[in-house]
Amino acid sequence: MKMHTTKQSLGAALAGERRQGRTIGFVPTMGALHEGHVSLMRRARGENAVVVASIFVNPLQFAPTDDLARYPRSLEADAALAAEAGVDHLFAPEVAEMYPHGSIATRVDVGPIGDIGEGAWRPGFFAGVATVCCKLFHIVAPDRAYFGQKDAQQLAVIRQLVADLDLPLEIVGCPTVREPDGLALSSRNTYLDPEARRAAPALAAALMAARDAAASGEESAEELRWTVKTCLEAEPGIRLQYVDLFDADSFSARERLDGRGILAAAAYVGGTRLIDNVDVVPAALPAEVRGR
Repeated sequence: MKMHTTKQSLGAALAGERRQGRTIGFVPTMGALHEGHVSLMRRARGENAVVVASIFVNPLQFAPTDDLARYPRSLEADAALAAEAGVDHLFAPEVAEMYPHGSIATRVDVGPIGDIGEGAWRPGFFAGVATVCCKLFHIVAPDRAYFGQKDAQQLAVIRQLVADLDLPLEIVGCPTVREPDGLALSSRNTYLDPEARRAAPALAAALMAARDAAASGEESAEELRWTVKTCLEAEPGIRLQYVDLFDADSFSARERLDGRGILAAAAYVGGTRLIDNVDVVPAALPAEVRGR
């Protein structure tokens, strides 16, 4: 694996790969890698001749009240994981390489999808995600880019970005990777103390209970939210921030489950904010559609 810290170095290396007609798969990350990231890299390895991953803690995704400095960073360990997963080129730029003037004047406005769900609680977050991904897509020029479904709204935002701006790449969504007890893998899990780690799987369990209710015929978003809230009442270590139902394709908010949906939630477990989501499918859908 070759490590690159500048756009020039990476660009020169990838120009040589393209001259040989090799397809490029790309996995953008903020580091603190875990098996969820590794699953994306392995998927990219299986579908492309060249795999590029990036590690960049993007300051545009952090509000002034967020602790950017506290975000976990472990470049040496991350590089070892990436190499083991089959990454050919690792791009790990400093902030000054991506934003030479300290920030950036031009931002990508993602529209209404950026103001609901996570966006309602983290104003400007998805503009930061879309802006850095747009830059990275131009720098890497991949044929495919890989994102986890654990961040379902982010995946929807990136798909919209690529479609709206006619960017020449395919976005590949990959399944959420979970611990044996159901907790979705996240870099933020490292913040959980032992008591919070014990409580954390209850969020996934509550979402899965609502998913089961939908499969049994429940179509009301209010009732699905109630199911999640009721399940979490038994776990005082979790403070639910929101739980909402969204359309699986457009990620628009829904009050009834009239097609495939995503039930997404955020909660504080101890002092750590975690997000998770599950696919929900109405019982009325034909079996062949339900199984997709």
